[in-house]
Amino acid sequence: MTSTTTNPATHTARDGKGILITAPAMQQLAKLCGEQGNNQVLRVGVRSGGCSGMSYTMDFVPASETLDDDETYDYETPEGNQFRVICDPKSLLYIYGMQLDFSTALIGGGFNFTNPNATQTCGCGSSFAV
Repeated sequence: MTSTTTNPATHTARDGKGILITAPAMQQLAKLCGEQGNNQVLRVGVRSGGCSGMSYTMDFVPASETLDDDETYDYETPEGNQFRVICDPKSLLYIYGMQLDFSTALIGGGFNFTNPNATQTCGCGSSFAV
């Protein structure tokens, strides 16, 4: 019996850097960004806490809350919807190269993080250790 695993197509920011975002996550983020209204950006990061020591954060904030040292990534869906993701430099050390996916499954659905920098993750997938 042969098993093949297919990785979902991922998207990076226009500059080729930032967080890898799968097509389902791109569609969901574009939808959520549209619902948030103009001048909102998605702030991603990490904070202390969670089962494994650090947990992921994602929240919409006004674009005016972008700080001078934040990294800014612009994404565009295949349909032409655009949104911006910002991340503070300290968080970026822990999540650079992370893949963000979205699932509609009843159990375990929602946004899922796959972090190549994590040495340990919890069962829920929302916290990690490095």
